[in-house]
Amino acid sequence: MTTKKSMLTILSLLMALSMILSACATSTAAPTSAPAQQATQPPAPAAKSHRIALVQFLKGHPVHRLMQLGFSDACAELNYDCELLLTDSTTAEDMIPLAEQALAEPVDGIVYYAVSSSFFPSIAKFKDKGIPVVTPHFTSFTQEESGLTAVVGADVVQYAKAAADAIGEKLGGTGTVAVTVGSFNETENLVATSFTEEMAAKYPDIKVLDAQEEGFDAAGAIAKAGAIIQGNPDITAAFSTTGNGPTTWATAAADNNKKDLVIISMDYTRPNLDLVKAGKVYGLVAQPLYEEFYQAVVLVGKAIDGQPFEYKNLLPAPIIFAADLDKYYEFNDRAEAGINK
Repeated sequence: MTTKKSMLTILSLLMALSMILSACATSTAAPTSAPAQQATQPPAPAAKSHRIALVQFLKGHPVHRLMQLGFSDACAELNYDCELLLTDSTTAEDMIPLAEQALAEPVDGIVYYAVSSSFFPSIAKFKDKGIPVVTPHFTSFTQEESGLTAVVGADVVQYAKAAADAIGEKLGGTGTVAVTVGSFNETENLVATSFTEEMAAKYPDIKVLDAQEEGFDAAGAIAKAGAIIQGNPDITAAFSTTGNGPTTWATAAADNNKKDLVIISMDYTRPNLDLVKAGKVYGLVAQPLYEEFYQAVVLVGKAIDGQPFEYKNLLPAPIIFAADLDKYYEFNDRAEAGINK
């Protein structure tokens, strides 16, 4: 028979057990609800880092648009906060006020299309504030004279020699070659000199005319090339160091009944590829337009982060002939799709 005392003991035990079970239920409920709430709220995207500006002229030039795409793609993939400071001007020095704008904002780093020593004073202002400046495409500046953090672009001596070899072989070792530049600047001057030296070394019977400036106005450039043809009726080839050169020389050749003129010039833009496909231009130098601007952003980021890098970064630039066109048409398709977004 159960006594009153034992009943009280049993009731006490039942109450204690109930409290233990309740506590267990409470402690296991919290962890199951927290993950469910977290799953409905995706993590916020990482904040953008490093504010970087690109300063460039000839805003809508097809060559420059490929360059700008490389810059923009690198910024997107590295999650940098980037801006394009561009001018439509055909005068390079008109970029300097845009650089001053970037300096006033300020930016953490700058990709500066510095074409000549006239940009060194503005580069020095960035250097004084500890802001890294990388110049793509123009690689002949020394670090000491320019104050630049790094340069990146095609190996211009290599491709100038390759162009001379291609023209010399095509001409069979004899003929007269015209050389034109977009403007007289550090890089194009080096290309023209290297081309002439290679031609003299390997094809001494080919006469190379002094380099002349064709400029960036299409009609003016064609007129200049036409005048060179008329002044040198024995001309058999032309080498232009600028991206408009294929159109300049193909048009001038047609206008002056020099349809067999052997032309090598720069850059794999769609109009230039079309001229090679049509047989009006012999070859193109495949400057790494996209790649050098992409790498410029990478170099700026490394400088900001204190990572090691080289001052001079040279990229290959093969000569494109008719058999090589498909690859570069595909690149233009991708580039144009990205530009038009």
